[in-house]
Amino acid sequence: MKNNNIEIAKKNILRDSFKPKDFIAIKGYNFDSGLDYNAILDSFLATGFQATNLAKAIEIIKQMRKEKCTIFLGYTSNLVTSGLRDIFCYLAEHKLVDVIVTTAGGIEEDLIKCMEPFILGEFNADGKELRKKGINRTGNIFVPNDRYVKFEKFFIPFLEELNKENKIHSVSKIINKLGEKIDNKESIYYWCYKNNIPVFCPSFTDGSMGDMVYFFKYKHPEFKIDISDDIKELNDIAITAKKTGLIILGSGAIKHHICNANMFRNGAEYAVYINNAQEFDGSDSGARPEEAISWGKILPSAKHVKVFGDATILFPLIVAKCFANNK
Repeated sequence: MKNNNIEIAKKNILRDSFKPKDFIAIKGYNFDSGLDYNAILDSFLATGFQATNLAKAIEIIKQMRKEKCTIFLGYTSNLVTSGLRDIFCYLAEHKLVDVIVTTAGGIEEDLIKCMEPFILGEFNADGKELRKKGINRTGNIFVPNDRYVKFEKFFIPFLEELNKENKIHSVSKIINKLGEKIDNKESIYYWCYKNNIPVFCPSFTDGSMGDMVYFFKYKHPEFKIDISDDIKELNDIAITAKKTGLIILGSGAIKHHICNANMFRNGAEYAVYINNAQEFDGSDSGARPEEAISWGKILPSAKHVKVFGDATILFPLIVAKCFANNK
């Protein structure tokens, strides 16, 4: 009986394995060969876990560029709060992306930084004390409230000028005019204005700009902003593109807005997501590319990957490998 138990155990534990003919052996970078940052990033493909997904994202974006895809870049406002703002500015300056989708903070905070910088703070800073001092906190970044006071002095006269034109403006045209008005080479939207890169913001009033529009409407009840022109323009860009590639940093409205536009062309050819959202609650934020395929937002034949991680760490590495070395 004991021998029979041993045989059963051996059969279960030491069972034969499928032997693939082609495979990538898991292997890390060999520092004995010297310090080569480019080679370190190349080694990620065989490292496993999210390192491998990052390496796949790099290869997918390289392919997007090689095939001259129309590249949709989406990012949430917190990434403009961070130093990634300067990287987005670089991409816009050198016309390395074709369409941008962001949220209200992703517009206004770029413009505010043209006036005053944000400040490195602490994640564990006391909220009550910060409130007393007039300091707003985004993660470990401090945004003193006087930045918004200066922005109001810029934005309200801008709205006055806009209103004098006596017509209804689309959000993307307003952003274009803001880029022209700020006239600062450190601004993402200055370069979008200069290089004719359309910028869409489906949540334009969800921030400081919305607060000011609220006050402005009391003085000018006739003031109107249109959203219908933008959805037509965004969808038309997707439909008429030869091929499309999606680079989406973060989730929420920007992610769905880009994916939904690509549904009108029966799906994008390439897609890279970078976020930490989970799919267990059925949210679009946490949805992986496979779910987008079921909706027709990404083609079944598309090359796609979701990288779980912090875009402030991952995206500079992607830009270094895919854009900066061969712009």
